[in-house]
Amino acid sequence: MSMVIRSKALRLVILISTLLVAIIITVQLVWLQKVYFFEAKQFNINISKSIRGLYEDMPLMQGPISVEKLIENPSNDAYLIRVDHTINMDTLVKNLSNELVDFGIFTDCKIAFFDTYEQKYTVEKHIDLPDAYHLSNNHDIPVFERNYPYVIMYFPHRGEYIIRQMFFWIVTSSTLLIVLICFGASIFYLYRQKFLNEIQKDFVNNFTHEFKTPLSVIKIAGDVLSQKNITQNPDKLTKYAAIITEQTVHLQQQVQRLLQIAFTEQRNLQLVKEKFDVNELIQNAINDIQPLIEEKNVVIKTSFTTRDPIIYADRSHLFLVIINLIENAIKYAQKPVIEISTYRKENHFHIAVKDNGIGISKEDQKKIFERFYRVTDGNLHQNKGFGLGLHFVKKIIDAHFGEIEVDSTLGKGSVFIIKIPKNYN
Repeated sequence: MSMVIRSKALRLVILISTLLVAIIITVQLVWLQKVYFFEAKQFNINISKSIRGLYEDMPLMQGPISVEKLIENPSNDAYLIRVDHTINMDTLVKNLSNELVDFGIFTDCKIAFFDTYEQKYTVEKHIDLPDAYHLSNNHDIPVFERNYPYVIMYFPHRGEYIIRQMFFWIVTSSTLLIVLICFGASIFYLYRQKFLNEIQKDFVNNFTHEFKTPLSVIKIAGDVLSQKNITQNPDKLTKYAAIITEQTVHLQQQVQRLLQIAFTEQRNLQLVKEKFDVNELIQNAINDIQPLIEEKNVVIKTSFTTRDPIIYADRSHLFLVIINLIENAIKYAQKPVIEISTYRKENHFHIAVKDNGIGISKEDQKKIFERFYRVTDGNLHQNKGFGLGLHFVKKIIDAHFGEIEVDSTLGKGSVFIIKIPKNYN
């Protein structure tokens, strides 16, 4: 059970770490977006200051002017400067270059004079600022039709320029992102290693649990055969020798199956389906653990009421289910009395295993099918195990698209009911 707690704690830590990494990355992206908007706003402010200086350097408008009303920003990369007469473009280029440099704008700029009568640009110039990155200049200046003449300032690489201004922030954010990715990869690697370790432990525990009963039966049969007077009872000798042979063959057949179960993450096992008599299968399971039944003085009662006990399922896996349920019924009772019944109800074939054991609390009934879970109440610790038996049973029933239910009362016993779909194929 402690292993289950540790596994859940590890998954919780990984989940919290993943959420924190996601939050940090989101904050970084939002922060970079804000930095971009800040740089874009600062770019607009510096352009406005440059245009103000341009109005001071050159007589672009006659009479008193309000610069704010003379500047228009119809798109992110275009600024319209209102004028009321023809401008000397060479002088404008020189003055505007100086203003842009003074306010720290180092990206290429195109300017053009818009003639109201012709409704087009009559003069175009390119300003190549010092320290500006020389990018492709194949960009046409967009035309904005107005009823007054204006000079357009067009920055074709405004976006690239703003991103270059953010270089330091991008580098630091990218470094942090790489660190977070490496951190996430490390957590995933550690979790993967933990998962592989659990698979190995799962295999060992499954192997131990599933082979414990057959080995106990073989040991008991061996003890019987080692008795001094066994040769005087040839029928008993033959019977127990046959039991040892059957159990040995059974162990050999299950090795490959348990390997497959231990190393697969699939919900459904690979089933080998066939039609067989469930009542006969149950009787064979009882016969196989007969030495254990005799040793514990177990009373087993069967009630096979159905006239049609044939189902289509995996015989070997269902055999293991019956063995596990009978073994648990024996393990958790002082004087075991087990009742096994089969019947059909609606579209399912039912197998019920009832015992007179110590029972299971309502709280534990919700968890008994979890891997590694063991009931810790009362004196259950005297029965050793790995909490795999019922998990294994549930896995097999799930593979058949069936159900398993438990009805238990503390101090009175439990009933496990298996439901296999009638039309399963």
